[in-house]
Amino acid sequence: MNEYDIKRGHYDNIEGDGLGNLMKELFGNVKKKNDKLSSNFGALDNITVWIDGKKTLCVDTKMNTDVDDKTATDTIRAYNQFLERGTGFNTKERKKRANKK
Repeated sequence: MNEYDIKRGHYDNIEGDGLGNLMKELFGNVKKKNDKLSSNFGALDNITVWIDGKKTLCVDTKMNTDVDDKTATDTIRAYNQFLERGTGFNTKERKKRANKK
C-alpha cells in the first residue's frame, strides 16, 4: 500500500463522488465497498483507493506482470494520470515529497 499527500485545496476536487468519477473516467469501471473504491485496468488486476482524512490518498495495487509492452505502457500512463489528478501533484513533486518522509 502506498500513501500520497493531497495538495492543499485539492481535496475539494476528489471528495464525494469526485474520486470515483476520476477512476471511472481513467479505468472505465469502479466498485464501491464501504469507504474504498476498487477498479481494474490493463496490467492492474486490482486497484483499491481510499482517502485518509483530507490529506492522504491511499492506494493498494495488485499488478499482472505477464502483459505485453503496450498494455504495460498504457497502464503506467493511466496510473500516473490518476495519481496526478487525484493528489494535485505531478510525478516529480510526488517523488520529492516521498523522499522527505
